[in-house]
Amino acid sequence: MLGHDAAQSTVADLHAGSRRALSKCLSLIESTRPDDRSLAYDILEHCSASRDGSWRIGCTGPPGVGKSTFIEQLGMQLLSAGRRVAVLAVDPSSRRTGGSILGDKVRMPLLSTQENAFVRPTPSKATLGGAAPSTRDAITICEEAGFDTIIIETVGVGQSETDVADMTDMFVLLALPNSGDDVQGIKRGIMEVADAIVVTKADVDPAAANRSVATLTGALRYMSHADSDRGTPVLSCSSLSGEGIDEVLRQIESFFDDTRNEHILRRRRHQRGEWFDRAIASELIVRLSGHGAFHAASEAMRRQCIEGTVAPSLAVHRLLGRVQLTVREEPT
Repeated sequence: MLGHDAAQSTVADLHAGSRRALSKCLSLIESTRPDDRSLAYDILEHCSASRDGSWRIGCTGPPGVGKSTFIEQLGMQLLSAGRRVAVLAVDPSSRRTGGSILGDKVRMPLLSTQENAFVRPTPSKATLGGAAPSTRDAITICEEAGFDTIIIETVGVGQSETDVADMTDMFVLLALPNSGDDVQGIKRGIMEVADAIVVTKADVDPAAANRSVATLTGALRYMSHADSDRGTPVLSCSSLSGEGIDEVLRQIESFFDDTRNEHILRRRRHQRGEWFDRAIASELIVRLSGHGAFHAASEAMRRQCIEGTVAPSLAVHRLLGRVQLTVREEPT
């Protein structure tokens, strides 16, 4: 009951606009401690299942493309348009130490100080796909706090950054001028899921930016897209001067105006199913690992794999074959 009351009180503070409550909620859903996880689930239970009126925007691109600077400029434009903006910036974690620099907020000094904006760096915890394990729940928390525009900045490591497309309404891909015909680091897979492509740093070499826009536009003609009726606009901008950001905002507004009633709602239904599948897989791993007998058997199988006496896939098959699941029926 204490956890239930604490969660209810925290959510009430969240609705009242407390940034401390928002930060606390996000820290709880990022935590792996059992007591924190329990409280995080209690908080999520008090949150709305979905807020279909919000805008969820993913932003990715190769290192050095200027994601943070672009998001700050775009965020300021969104604030001027009357939106409330939360930025979830996923920072890469070290595979050796598990640590993260979490420096994205430093690169958004203006946006992070605005009353109607909130910037939260989050460690990726070495998860592939550009997002953090807690990103989906973080979106729910930010929307519950009253933010109607959630921007997710991915780690930015290349063409595998497509997980964020599966948790946002609009996926924006940033590219550098002089990317070349092969569009280094952002090949076919990620371009097919992009809802808009923006060539940044156009002020450095406007001619090169124009060539990249033409190259990308031509490449898109040979690719299929889930929203093929709308197409994928290719724009250019300068995040330092702000030139071209207003056109990017117009494209975003057009996207949500054109697709709100059909495409986005259909995409969110699909995403909730994907979210469930990933959550159940993650939770099963945590619970099985915490079971004493399973943990001992798992370690024994793991030693056999290390010694080369059994193939890892066969070992896992044998191990899980010994697990008996009992599902309790919930009262209707």
